[in-house]
Amino acid sequence: MTAHSIELPHDHSGILRVATYNIHKGVQGIGPARRLEIHNLGLAVEQLDADIVCLQEVRQLNRREEAYFQRWPAVPQAEFLAPEGYEAVYRTNAYTRHGEHGNALLSRWPVIDHQHEDISDHRFEQRGLLHVQVQVQGRRLHAIVVHLGLVPGSRIRQVAQLQRFIEREVPGDAPLVVAGDFNDWGLQIKRMLAGFGLHEYDEAPRAFTYPARLPLAQLDHVYARGLTPVSLHVPRGRIWWRMSDHLPLIAEFRL
Repeated sequence: MTAHSIELPHDHSGILRVATYNIHKGVQGIGPARRLEIHNLGLAVEQLDADIVCLQEVRQLNRREEAYFQRWPAVPQAEFLAPEGYEAVYRTNAYTRHGEHGNALLSRWPVIDHQHEDISDHRFEQRGLLHVQVQVQGRRLHAIVVHLGLVPGSRIRQVAQLQRFIEREVPGDAPLVVAGDFNDWGLQIKRMLAGFGLHEYDEAPRAFTYPARLPLAQLDHVYARGLTPVSLHVPRGRIWWRMSDHLPLIAEFRL
């Protein structure tokens, strides 16, 4: 991180700052040219200065990459990325030949409870949602981290499952945030979520997050119910697009 790229911490009074970031498993590139970015990502996550950070494609372990990279962290990526004083919650979505990866949530506020639900739609994509309850200024906040599928029909069915999960697990009067990589290049998922009360800040042009080098679409979103959206921001610059194929997205809500 260079000195000119650092932003000042935000004013936390009355504002909830939520970031979502697909970190591409902490590695960029392919083959012998691939590089380890998890250390840079650790600095980046701290710089986001978010109360809640929702992460996708987070490795719990990977034996092949651990053997390949000399500086592979000694702890799981969610713990490694958590700034000092934050709690890290991780649950696995996918099991692979060399390890496993999934969603994580890092919280500046105390974590009360968490659970995971499998939302895989077919055997070629292992997907899940992570539900975390956080105590924010004396009030219970529900946060759900998602990473939806690549197939349009799968995403529609996964959002329907998400709706059933919320109806079952989240009280109607409780503040709720749903964030992550929705893999949707259009507005269909946005309209579906609005149908059951989830909205994001839309008083500015869409915040494109993918692909990181030349963003053409907003695949990453932060939706909320029971909170007032006040801003949406995507950090820019070469320092960000080198670390992942997605850019992070930062949303602020009035508590």
